[in-house]
Amino acid sequence: MEDKDRRKYTTSDEMTAGRDAHKDESEKKKKGTAKIDKLTIEVVKLKEHLEEKTREAEDNYNRFLRSCADLENFKKRMEKEKKEIVDFANDRLVKELLQVVDNMERALSHIDNKTDIESLKEGVGLTIDQLFSILKKFGLEQISAVGERFNPNIHEAVSHEESNNHEPESVIKEFQKGYMLKGRLLRPAMVAVSRAPERVRQEEKMSAENAETEHESESDDDTKERERL
Repeated sequence: MEDKDRRKYTTSDEMTAGRDAHKDESEKKKKGTAKIDKLTIEVVKLKEHLEEKTREAEDNYNRFLRSCADLENFKKRMEKEKKEIVDFANDRLVKELLQVVDNMERALSHIDNKTDIESLKEGVGLTIDQLFSILKKFGLEQISAVGERFNPNIHEAVSHEESNNHEPESVIKEFQKGYMLKGRLLRPAMVAVSRAPERVRQEEKMSAENAETEHESESDDDTKERERL
């Protein structure tokens, strides 16, 4: 009786265990299916996101190509405009100077063997004045030289001359005029600069040496006095 009951219970336990195992397996399959579905959804989303980003990348690349083309066209346009500016920058000046040429040609057409030299000089002078009047409109200024203190920034010393009538380092002669163009040096004035005569320079040198000697002597006296005290 006991053996029969024992077999009965054993069979019942096995059936229960079988049902539990089947249930666990079913749940595992459901969980696996759920995970696969979830992964499938994520893959689809990633694919859609990748396609979107691919379209954005293609759009950005196309815009980049268009920008490069626009930049290249802009550079070519700027180079063309720059060349035109360089080529025709002085057209206004040239037009103004043509008036001077016209006046010179008219003056030459009236010159003959009987031409008065004074009248010719006057005509040339007026033409030069007209020329400088035009150049001034474009920013040309003449550099002041004779009587000014020598300035190496705007004067070029061609020679030095001794003079009793001028302060040393003064401009006393001008060999070629200097000019500024809109505040910038175009060319320096070529000048002669004064210096003191040799006798005066020697006297000044001796005076400076005597002053230095006196100063040294006073310094020595002060040192001796301090040592005595």
